[in-house]
Amino acid sequence: MTEGETRDHAYKILLLGDSSVGKTCFLKRYTDDTFQDAYLSTIGFDFKFKNVTLKSGKEVRVQLWDTAGQERFRTIAKSYYKGAHGIILLYDVTHQKSFDSMKKWLTQIKEEAPSKTCIILIANKIDCVEERVVSKEDGEALAKSYNLKIFESSAKENINVSEAFQEVIETIVKNHTNTTSTDGTKLNTQNQNQSNKNNGKGCC
Repeated sequence: MTEGETRDHAYKILLLGDSSVGKTCFLKRYTDDTFQDAYLSTIGFDFKFKNVTLKSGKEVRVQLWDTAGQERFRTIAKSYYKGAHGIILLYDVTHQKSFDSMKKWLTQIKEEAPSKTCIILIANKIDCVEERVVSKEDGEALAKSYNLKIFESSAKENINVSEAFQEVIETIVKNHTNTTSTDGTKLNTQNQNQSNKNNGKGCC
């Protein structure tokens, strides 16, 4: 494909979650293999393109959107759901509120995102062992209740970053190759009405 063709056919993936859960750090670790302890909070959105080689050897192009997590940007962000093929939803294991917000985010995703959008959860900052307040078991229970996959990750230590993106991208391509496949895209709605921001500094 030419540069123009790959841009026209890029798969759109959103990174969502409360402010300071590590979205920007997570994205930059994947796209640039870099890490900074702190970034200024994302205002509105930013995006990057990346060419990705699938397990099959095929190369695809993805458009990765880093979105603001602050409450005042939530309404604006709704417009970015249009055409989304995948969503990576992050929480910070050192901040309970960011985990509690997952149900609100998942409700909004169900209402705004295309029905076959691939969604995975990221339990981020697992390198902060002493500060951790959200257990691995709690994260797995949440993921199971919504029929989603979850990755325990650290952008700082580069744990499960590429693996998470690869999982989303492989699933997206599979779903768009085989229209009968819905793996990883269907939310279990039994907990959708149970509503539960991280005000700390750091990456967002």
